[in-house]
Amino acid sequence: MDTATETFRALADSTRLRILALLRSMELSVGELAQVLGQSQPRVSRHVKILCDAGLAARRKEGSWVFVALGAARRVRPVLDALDAWSEDSPDHWAVADSARLAAVRADRAASAAEWFEANAGQWDAIRSLHVADGEVEAAMTRLLGDGAIDQLIDIGTGTGRMLELFGPRASRALGIDRSSEMLRLARAKLAERGLDHAELRQADLYALPLGDGDADAAILHHVLHFAQQPGAAIVEAGRVLAPGGRLLIVDFAPHEREELRLRDAHARLGFSDEQILGWFATAGLAPVQTETLEGGELTVKLWLARKRPEGAGLRKLEVAA
Repeated sequence: MDTATETFRALADSTRLRILALLRSMELSVGELAQVLGQSQPRVSRHVKILCDAGLAARRKEGSWVFVALGAARRVRPVLDALDAWSEDSPDHWAVADSARLAAVRADRAASAAEWFEANAGQWDAIRSLHVADGEVEAAMTRLLGDGAIDQLIDIGTGTGRMLELFGPRASRALGIDRSSEMLRLARAKLAERGLDHAELRQADLYALPLGDGDADAAILHHVLHFAQQPGAAIVEAGRVLAPGGRLLIVDFAPHEREELRLRDAHARLGFSDEQILGWFATAGLAPVQTETLEGGELTVKLWLARKRPEGAGLRKLEVAA
């Protein structure tokens, strides 16, 4: 009864009902909610707090921004079903206006992303020109992961969200994490354009992933490990969140001597050998499955696939493909 009372009290305001309707469409920052609702941020923050206290919404800090999403499905789903059943055939006038302003928020995100890419395209293109085309790398990743469905996918160091864009449609749940709030805003704009509303983005550290032990079925480290000061620790943490039989796919560079990448682009490691990666797999309780080597540029791209070992199981034989 206390839960029901708290829930109905939280819903006893038209603004909070509007916020719930908006969060059904997408995760929004408090500032974006204020923009859509035409209200001040402090006022919107108070409404959000009431919804969060009732378990109908959840807040998450990302840099200087605070993002808001729907709460746990077990609490929110009955409420949304009831609201749908009670709604009239014709949409509420507030819903029509909010939907139009929400479209403007989506457009603002897309414009910000385009502006950032235009300003940074030169840096990205300089690195890409040193190795085989991204399309070849992504085709190899698809081969290694196969075409089966994925329950929970986590993209570690998601950047602009490309891996979620590529593999997210196959996943029941998809989570991208990154330390950069700017990158996450870019990813959020891209994923919204692609209609990947089930993909979630969180600001977090690759050494402390926001998942419990054994929660994920597949994890990806795509051109992330060379930025890590402790790549072995990052692999161990990825292994922690994988369920037995879950897969980790690492894409990175073979050892090279392009020292300017360390100085100019903050690469902490100048590539990795098979021995290094396989040693870290063993420490993390991962059985190596296959590697692939993609040559064709000044930098050689390597792909390493491993599975989480069941307790007490031995390592599988590694297959090496050139």
